[in-house]
Amino acid sequence: MIPLESHARDTPRKIAYRLVPNGYEVTWAELERRTRKCAAALLDSGLKTGDTVAVFLENHPLYFELLLAAHRVGLYYATISRHLKRDEVQYIVDDADVKALFCSSATLAEVSCETLQERGTLCIAMDGQPAGMLNYDDWVGRQADDVVLPSTPEGTDFCYSSGTTGVPKGIKRPLETANRYFRVDASDRNAWKDFDRDTVYLSTAPFYHTAPVRWNMAVLRAGGTSILMEKFDPVQALENIAAYRVTHAQWVPTMFIRMLRLPEAERGRHDLSSMRYAIHAAAPCPIEVKEAMIGWWGPILHEYYSGTELVGRTSLNSLEWLAHKGSVGYPEFGAVHIVDEAGNELGPRQVGTIYFSGGGRFEYHKDPEKTRKAYNSKGWATYGDVGYVDEDGYLYLTDRLSNTIISGGVNIYPQETENCLALHPAVADVAVIGVPNTEFGEEVKAVVQLVDASRAGKEMEAELLAFCRERISHVKCPKSIDFATDMPRTESGKLLKRLVKQRYWPDDTGIAH
Repeated sequence: MIPLESHARDTPRKIAYRLVPNGYEVTWAELERRTRKCAAALLDSGLKTGDTVAVFLENHPLYFELLLAAHRVGLYYATISRHLKRDEVQYIVDDADVKALFCSSATLAEVSCETLQERGTLCIAMDGQPAGMLNYDDWVGRQADDVVLPSTPEGTDFCYSSGTTGVPKGIKRPLETANRYFRVDASDRNAWKDFDRDTVYLSTAPFYHTAPVRWNMAVLRAGGTSILMEKFDPVQALENIAAYRVTHAQWVPTMFIRMLRLPEAERGRHDLSSMRYAIHAAAPCPIEVKEAMIGWWGPILHEYYSGTELVGRTSLNSLEWLAHKGSVGYPEFGAVHIVDEAGNELGPRQVGTIYFSGGGRFEYHKDPEKTRKAYNSKGWATYGDVGYVDEDGYLYLTDRLSNTIISGGVNIYPQETENCLALHPAVADVAVIGVPNTEFGEEVKAVVQLVDASRAGKEMEAELLAFCRERISHVKCPKSIDFATDMPRTESGKLLKRLVKQRYWPDDTGIAH
């Protein structure tokens, strides 16, 4: 259980978290009291241990107050992307059997109050009191400051995948064992997430994503302080590190690219000496980008590869990475296996589907068929990625299995091509996909978002094609390039490639192989 009472007793006036640049901050004493009252209000409203609440908010000042309250009384908490539309929100509410939904004026337009009322879901508005909803402050205010909470198992997250290849999939674990992999042992390999009361953690991403939920909750469990960014901005991120003496921060590669593109004078004016660990994951990081970040910040980058399903995890520090450039790490838990299409395990440097054995088992909520497809006949589980291991057992990602382009019988993994094009200074974002080809089945196409959209055209296409052909095999290079004004990417950095493919494949025929 997150020891809120002991943190409030030992460090009552210490800041538990602050939202920037909003300015909202809460002490441990205040947070303990507020979460106690919210938890009591949930129980008074009829929720029982094992029920689910959903949080459908922007990066709101009270976001983690709600999660901590649910955690205190054995509830599951599902965090819903604020960018989902009404039907998508309703899908998660129905699939997770949500008993209480928290929303705000920023998300209210995508909430079907009447439908929620019909299914018996409690609707709580964080601001105002729309028809059919409770006002949060009034609802919580009915509870006494010293209300006594019952003894329950600790709650946990009920996470939904980001839906990069289809509708979101829910992962719900038994409360008794759900948080076992969030504990940190004393090994050197885990030192980068061994938080304590001196930890100051910069949260750079949207709160609804699995990583910010789990990492911020881990920092709060340890009694550290979270600095929560309302929205990522490269200059503000650097300013926050300096102003709050941040010790740990989490990033995705697109954030690194945006910071590296800042003028040298801007990059050099911030005191980043407090930073001990720069943690990154969620998307592949081009080698040149990571080399530049280590050159700038020193060997403090720590990368990990995992998934919402938590069937296994790898990680590595900067020195390990410099000896194994491009790797996403060595196993922390779960053994790695590379498997071919026939189910045979492959040796070093041979590309296949990545499986883990020995990690935790999971089930996709209400979807036994999807659960079955995640496991092979040996009981090993996969996140659906393709890669290989080197002779020392370090893992390298090649791409998502569903992104594989099959052209003339040859498997082409577009991640390397995307990493190459992303290094061109004119490129803001890129997706490489397979498009129909009558002779070869598929051919490679790049869809590029430019920094300056006015430069789109044949001349820029030729420049980018030449840039690519100078650096990687022509087989992996695009045959053509289209330009787009935006790219369907989640705020956590994941590219929704299925949405890019839909522009080129009729009737969804090319969405997955």
